[in-house]
Amino acid sequence: MTNAPASDASAPRLDYAFARDHGVVLLAAAPPWKVGLRAGADPTGLMEVRRWLGAPFEVVELTPAAFDEALSQRYSLNSEATRSLVDSFDADTSLDALADTAGATADILDSQDDAPVIRLINGIISEAISQGASDVHIEPYENAVIVRLRIDGVLREILQAPARVKSRLVSRIKVMARLDIAEKRLPQDGRVSLTLGGRGVDVRVSTLPSRYGERVVMRLLDKDQGLRSLDALGMSPQILARFRAALQTPNGIILVTGPTGSGKTTTLYAALNVLNDRTRNILTVEDPIEYAIDGIGQSQINPKIGMTFAAGLRAILRQDPDVVMVGEIRDAETAQIAVQASLTGHLVFSTVHTNDAIAAIARLKDMGVEPYLLASTLRAIVAQRLVRRLCNRCKKPAVIGPHERTMLARINAADAVIYEAVGCSECKGSGYVGRIGLYEYVVVDDEIRRLIHADATEQQMAAHAFAHADPLMISGLRCAAAGVTSLSDVLRITSAAQVN
Repeated sequence: MTNAPASDASAPRLDYAFARDHGVVLLAAAPPWKVGLRAGADPTGLMEVRRWLGAPFEVVELTPAAFDEALSQRYSLNSEATRSLVDSFDADTSLDALADTAGATADILDSQDDAPVIRLINGIISEAISQGASDVHIEPYENAVIVRLRIDGVLREILQAPARVKSRLVSRIKVMARLDIAEKRLPQDGRVSLTLGGRGVDVRVSTLPSRYGERVVMRLLDKDQGLRSLDALGMSPQILARFRAALQTPNGIILVTGPTGSGKTTTLYAALNVLNDRTRNILTVEDPIEYAIDGIGQSQINPKIGMTFAAGLRAILRQDPDVVMVGEIRDAETAQIAVQASLTGHLVFSTVHTNDAIAAIARLKDMGVEPYLLASTLRAIVAQRLVRRLCNRCKKPAVIGPHERTMLARINAADAVIYEAVGCSECKGSGYVGRIGLYEYVVVDDEIRRLIHADATEQQMAAHAFAHADPLMISGLRCAAAGVTSLSDVLRITSAAQVN
């Protein structure tokens, strides 16, 4: 075993492969020593740890999940360790050498390759995963390359490296994703599967040529965190009850709307999981397939060979489905086939990129769907956003002005204590930990159908839909009044039109 530096450069740590294989992890960075033992692991590994430490230690039994988490945290590179690799690049490192190192890495924490570019990219990915980032942005500029992480929906810069490292950094990522490292003029998309301390992670890679080199965005899909239950999404009891009722309808269309990154796919997967009781044939056509779900047939679109959403949807309707999920309705052909599928007895789920629920009706009309067909097939529309949860350890009461008090008066909470973000070690200085959904839910009842037939305006339909239900802004105000999020974060992600 080696005595390599940990996140704290002065702290000893066991060799990663030994720790993983024997189910032991050093929990303390200094005496008194604590060693975690994975439940079910052979305790004889502790004898080697005792010899290596040369001192007594306390044994803490960990569940497999807790052990994997401790292993990830112990062996991930932190920001300082990542930055320290930047200056160690050899200007003569060749792309051929990078290509020679290609191959699936079983676990990026177990990489024994000392090439700085490999250690740097592994460090960036491991830090991103350990911080719960959804995306990694690598952005080249004239005099630097900047690395940013999207954490809880907000980008944070973690590294600014010299411009000389950008080509090798991008090339390494392209090698991992099996992209063409010689092609720098066209965008490319790829995928790579990694593990970090026992956690499986899929990485979607997108490259885009820019003025100073190729920009890279890596979307991180944690297989252990992707699937959530409906109860964990943050829906109010009223919306949750209505949504569950809509899931039991035998046919029709249920839409989830919102901008990119608002959690639409997570909501759809949660809904499909409710229906996935092995008595239904559930088929999906997606771009991309973000998480694999046992018991559901999932198909990936590929426009290059003609496998579009419309073509995929047309094909799966010949597979005797009960429930169909289309990743997105983005053109007239897909919309028309989805409508026909619902008319022929299928329950269809899909997403539309609109700012609110009512706007989805106008969007489908613009695609050429006849109003009478919309009125006959739509069952429910959900619009959603994600707001950041305040850190309970450091949040503090905020001073808000009369305009904010007037807004809170709309939910009879003018005197509520509103909290604001502060920042501490637990939330890594951001003031927030995780996110929760805000939702508005429109039931397509007889009156909405009549308004669709009458070609009513969005305002007229919204007036009826939200006469006894909360639009997104009101849902956000209730969330802030409950101390879950800050008022500033609610205003950041909800439509300005709903403030008035």
